[in-house]
Amino acid sequence: MDSILSVFGSYVNWDVKSLLLFTAVFILTADYIKNRRPGSFPPRPRAFPIVGNLFTVDYNRTHESLTQRYGDVYSLRMGQTWIVVLNRFDVLKEALVDQGDVLADRPNLPLLQDMFHGLGVIFSNGKIWKQQRRFALSTLKHFGFGKKSLKPVILEEFSYCAKEFKSHKGKPFDPHLILNNAVSNIICSLVFGHRFEYGDEKHFHYAIVPICSTRQLYNSFPLLMRRLPGPHQTVQHIWNSVKDFIRVEVKEHKHNWDPSDNRDYIDCYLSEIQMSKGQADDTFDEENLVVCVFDLFLAGSETTSTTLRWAFLYMVKYPEIQGKRQIGWNVQTAVHGRSYAVIHEIQRMSNIVPLSLPHVTTRDIRLGGYTIPKGVTIIPNLTSVLFDKNEWETPDAFNPGHFLNPEGKFVKRAAFIPFSAGKRACLGENLARIELFLFFTSLMQHFTFSMPAGVKPSMDFRFGITLSPVPYQICLDLSIPSSRLLRRLPAF
Repeated sequence: MDSILSVFGSYVNWDVKSLLLFTAVFILTADYIKNRRPGSFPPRPRAFPIVGNLFTVDYNRTHESLTQRYGDVYSLRMGQTWIVVLNRFDVLKEALVDQGDVLADRPNLPLLQDMFHGLGVIFSNGKIWKQQRRFALSTLKHFGFGKKSLKPVILEEFSYCAKEFKSHKGKPFDPHLILNNAVSNIICSLVFGHRFEYGDEKHFHYAIVPICSTRQLYNSFPLLMRRLPGPHQTVQHIWNSVKDFIRVEVKEHKHNWDPSDNRDYIDCYLSEIQMSKGQADDTFDEENLVVCVFDLFLAGSETTSTTLRWAFLYMVKYPEIQGKRQIGWNVQTAVHGRSYAVIHEIQRMSNIVPLSLPHVTTRDIRLGGYTIPKGVTIIPNLTSVLFDKNEWETPDAFNPGHFLNPEGKFVKRAAFIPFSAGKRACLGENLARIELFLFFTSLMQHFTFSMPAGVKPSMDFRFGITLSPVPYQICLDLSIPSSRLLRRLPAF
């Protein structure tokens, strides 16, 4: 009897081992077959089974080492998803401009789908994207660059911001929150029809924690990650709070809405909802409105406030550029030459969006000599363009001369694409440009920037929605008497 049990136990033990071995071999074989790429696919580093390159990419270097080894077009496997990374200006231009129709869609990434459900402007596709983007651009043009210009709104907000800076009386402080409040108030005026006091607890705030590696894990293994704690759950919680905040504003607008007098973006959108009712291809509803409002803040607020924080550091690091000879002390000179050059060089060097938002191929294409099948995620590497030694005379040095011709006049460079390029270029590019110019030149005219005694400016950064400087403190001293501070503003 014992011998029979022993034989049976050995058989069961062998059978379990065989089953486990067979399962492992089957999974690895299926993974290999599923993820085989044709010989014409862009080159790639060796990937692990199942997880691919998920844990081997150096996010802090934005793929620099991979570009040196594999060239301007290479691929990565993130879990079960293949992506192709594009580098250098001519490659990005070929993809985003010359073949822009093929790359006009966003990939169906689980994290973005769980948050935005394919709504809004930034992460939507098809008719939703076309209708929402067209409406957003026309409304921005009406309120920002038409007869209801945003320029007075921006300058008024600067006056509040300047008072906050002045209240610190030259002592060290962190400008982050003040700048966020100031810039987001401009979008609040455009979208909500009013601004918030800086100390108001209702002020529109959002903060997305750094989730670079977690985001890739979520997109690769969504069923697992939805049930695990981590930064991705914090992001979802913040997003839900933001949606609730926007819904309250929409509800208040509906109570006193007059279709004959659209005061802001929400009023215009409510009118569009009413006019589009019953149309077969209608994409206008309140859920889309909520996401579109968030998109406007993301496009026109986060980019500007982050760039201004970098601008403070660059002005401290290069005090000779901070002088009035470089920046200009009146608006008539500020709108020309050096001011634009300094602002553009700050944007180039700060590189706040190192990797553009992802695109997806809607059909097979040829790119950089390689064949990329339909459904592959495309990541344009903007860093490779903004620091390309073939496009910039001194790519690693802060040099406003990059944007000046021999006569000292401003020149726009084709390779200057901090907002990406093509049909999916940043929605708030024009708005961010005028915000940045007016805020920066006004700050330069009224304040002198310096670091606290014994502190050197740090150019270290951290990843979030944008590439932002690590928290720092700065000293701002009035360059003109405070009695003249606000009287100078109407000159703009």
